[in-house]
Amino acid sequence: MSADSTTLKQSMPGPKGSGIFNAFMSWWGHYPVTQFAVLIGLLAIFWAMGSNTVQTMHRLGITPGFGFLHQSANFAIGESLIAYAPSDTFGRAALAGLLNTIAIALSGCVLATVVGVSLGIARLSGNFLLAGLVRWYVEVVRNTPLLLQLFFWSAVTHAFPAPRQAFNPFGVIFLSNRGISVPSLRVEGLSISAVVLSILIVFAAALSLARYRTGKPIERIGPWGVVFLALLGFVVAFLFGGAQANIDVPALRGFNITGGLNLTPEFAALLIGLVVNSSATIAEIVRSGIQSVPAGQWEAARSLGLQPGKIMRLVILPQALRVIIPLMTSSYLDLTKNSSLAVAIGFPDLVSVLNTTANQSGQVLEALAIIVVSYLTLNLAVSAIMNRYNQRIESRGFLPR
Repeated sequence: MSADSTTLKQSMPGPKGSGIFNAFMSWWGHYPVTQFAVLIGLLAIFWAMGSNTVQTMHRLGITPGFGFLHQSANFAIGESLIAYAPSDTFGRAALAGLLNTIAIALSGCVLATVVGVSLGIARLSGNFLLAGLVRWYVEVVRNTPLLLQLFFWSAVTHAFPAPRQAFNPFGVIFLSNRGISVPSLRVEGLSISAVVLSILIVFAAALSLARYRTGKPIERIGPWGVVFLALLGFVVAFLFGGAQANIDVPALRGFNITGGLNLTPEFAALLIGLVVNSSATIAEIVRSGIQSVPAGQWEAARSLGLQPGKIMRLVILPQALRVIIPLMTSSYLDLTKNSSLAVAIGFPDLVSVLNTTANQSGQVLEALAIIVVSYLTLNLAVSAIMNRYNQRIESRGFLPR
């Protein structure tokens, strides 16, 4: 090390040398006494607030803690993915609301991606009418409040006619004031144990085959590999487990529509509102990502004789991912958080259920804590998945290093 660099290092502020103490002082900062005093002050403030809150709850006859989750809820939930009755506990009611939130967030992210990517590509179309319509769609949706859009779609879904006069597009979809009924796949005679066993057998066979062909053990399997092997295991269990599958098509019987998958007006309004709102943002993200690719890439692909569809799929979009993925993560997080607006249109999501729970039990702080932790966990999970996907894209060379 030269004399100049040594002199510069010695002249820099902060602790010198190595060791645990010096490392701690380097992390703590240059004013340890002041920072320690600020830390103690903040802890004292939080302690005073917590102590005052606990005393107030005891004075009102409310026992702090989460023991209330084992008490009977005594209220109904209009829509639940799991079996629920008013006699069930507050904890099961919260679980039903959480599953509803996850369902709306997951389906919303998938549909918003499909619609948004399609609109983003259409925005760059050479068709003036198509590009203009998409542009106005994006501008209108992005410049109106989401809550107002949800009220609009809620009014639309509740304005559908009665089941006997329901709209019946394509002959298999019913739009009525009781919801939207669509065909669904029904599988009967398939046990969970057979599915799990088949998936394990497929995984073991795939690993053995890969090791036999390469002569090396497989260190890890990517997420798409896991999904493929799991689906293959499900297919094996279905073919050899004696299960039966049929498409359940909704039909009008009497004064109601039976069969198929029924989306309640509240669920349909929330899903449509979130998809429409998020797809406009995703369309702009995709458009900016595509336009970030140098024009020479288009020209080089055309010189190879590729069709426009293949140019977009094989050349442009893989390079545009360096811009699209980080912004897409933000859109997914926004959609997940915006699902809490379901309480405004009557859909029983986590916020709605815990709001009712807090009103009946008086455990307001605990209910708010559950909401905060649940949404924080969901958003961190979405962020982790998207960051992992971004790293895989980068490792494959789609992103410039």
